Amino acid sequence: MAKPAVPRARFRGLFAFYAARAHHDHNNDGENRLLKLFGSSDHISDGPLESWSTRTELLSPEMISNVLSPVAREVVSGTAHYNHASDFLHRLLQEIDRKAN
Repeated sequence: MAKPAVPRARFRGLFAFYAARAHHDHNNDGENRLLKLFGSSDHISDGPLESWSTRTELLSPEMISNVLSPVAREVVSGTAHYNHASDFLHRLLQEIDRKAN
């Protein structure tokens, strides 16, 4: 079960990236929402992280961006609220499945 450490770090990095962007844009509320998700991402179970890792390896960077960016922007703008990073991850996985079909 050592494999999820890399997917976890990569997934957590997404929150850091978007939080840095919100900070750059002087959107303190959005930055704080993303940092909250960043903190909770330490406690995502391995199964969804493995699914994320597997699916992103199969998709083009454009497809990943087309799924990830709108969902992250919803968090930054406050139109979507997730209590935990796992909720955010489940939404991403659903969007990937929807766009792939």
